[in-house]
Formats: sequence, C-alpha cells, structure tokens
Amino acid sequence: MEPLFDVRGKRVLITGGSRGIGLMIATGFVEAGASVLIASRKASVCLEVAEGLSKLGDCVGVGVDLSAAAGVQLLSDKTEELWDGRLDVLVNNAGAVWAEPLETFSEAGWDKVVDINLKSLFFLTQKTLPLLQAAATRADPARIINIASVDGIRPPQVETYSYSASKAAVIALTRHLAKRLVDGFINVNAIAPGLFPSKMTESLMGDEAVLEAIPQRRAGTAEDMAGTAIFLASRASRYVTGQVVAVDGGITGLG
Repeated sequence: MEPLFDVRGKRVLITGGSRGIGLMIATGFVEAGASVLIASRKASVCLEVAEGLSKLGDCVGVGVDLSAAAGVQLLSDKTEELWDGRLDVLVNNAGAVWAEPLETFSEAGWDKVVDINLKSLFFLTQKTLPLLQAAATRADPARIINIASVDGIRPPQVETYSYSASKAAVIALTRHLAKRLVDGFINVNAIAPGLFPSKMTESLMGDEAVLEAIPQRRAGTAEDMAGTAIFLASRASRYVTGQVVAVDGGITGLG
C-alpha cells in the first residue's frame, strides 16, 4: 500500500505555508520527500521557516503579498523558475479572517478577507495553470487543494461574515474548477478544516465549551491535516476530484 501514498519528488507550492495549517501541510510534504515552496506575506518569517524545514528535506520560501495582482504574478514566476515550468501540487491555503458586528461590519473587513481567501486563490490558480498542465498525466494527475473551512459549510457562531462567505465560495469554486479541468488531468479538491491550532483560533483552543461541541472532543493535529493533504496529492486519490473533505472531528457530519 505504501506506494499509493508516495509523494516523493512531487513539486508542491503552498501559500500561507509559514504557520498554522499551511505549516502543518508543508511539514508533512517535506518529511514525505516532496520538494516544497512555501509563500507568505512576511518574508523574514517565511524564509526562517523554510530554512528550518530544509533541515528535514527540500524546502524554499518566498515572501509575497498575494492580495495584489503583482504578488500573484511574482509567485507564479518564482514557481516556474524554480521547477522549470512544472508544478505537481498547488495548495491554496493563504487566508485571513475579520470579526465585526453585522451593524458595523466594514468594507475594509470585507475586502481584505475576500481578496486573500477567494480572489488571490482564483488568480494564482489561473497563473499557475500552465505549470500544472505541464506536469499532469492521466496516470498521475496534477492536483489543486483548496483550503476552505467548516464555516463555509455551516454558519459559524461568531460574526465573521466575509470569512464564512469567502470559504463557501471557495467550495463552490473548487467544484467549478474540478469540472473545467478534469479533461486536462488536473484533480481539484478542497479541505474544510474544523478547529486546528493557529493564530486565528488561539483564543478558542482552551475553551472547554468549544471542544465539547466537537464530537471527537478535541482539536485537530498536524498529523490529521498533513495526512489528508498527502492523500489528496497521492495516487491514492487519483479517482477523487470535485470533493470537499471535512477534517473537523465530526462537526459537519455528526452535528
């Protein structure tokens, strides 16, 4: 069975890869033998994290602001240059959140979140599509893995309107892209995480009421997230596209 989950040598681009869920995924791919490029807005942090991961395997980092078109183009160009025009796996993970009461929710809070969570995801996919097409084959499709959220599946308790709307849109876009790209041997799937440790969720991690609301009574781990991403990038998922995998301890399936 081991070769089914083998990702050694695959070229993997991960946005938002310097912390949280992105770092969990990046670490998993590096340890599994993939060549990984992580991108993050804070260049110094991204390069430091990449240097640490490079002690485990093949990883480089690039600091880039994906909320602007120039940043998307720069990352696409860097990826093309690094891997001679080929990309096996694109993980669209970079994200932002904003919480504000409905009555005062600001345009800035809407635009910031939607621009990074949805707009940059679409245009980075567009710009790297030729690289994915160059690597894709019927026997081993290229992969796009979009990081959505359980908040895009069911309404959250907190007033993060632009976040939940953007993540629901990511799920719809995942299915649309999957249908459009399936003939070109590119599989497109989404992961919808529940509670995982990150900067966004640090205030929730010690809240017993939050954990009690999860059927498995715990937050997700790095192993939970990396394992799902590696499955979606490996031969084991060759026949899987247009799907949303909720990695949430049972919140959406059993709630």
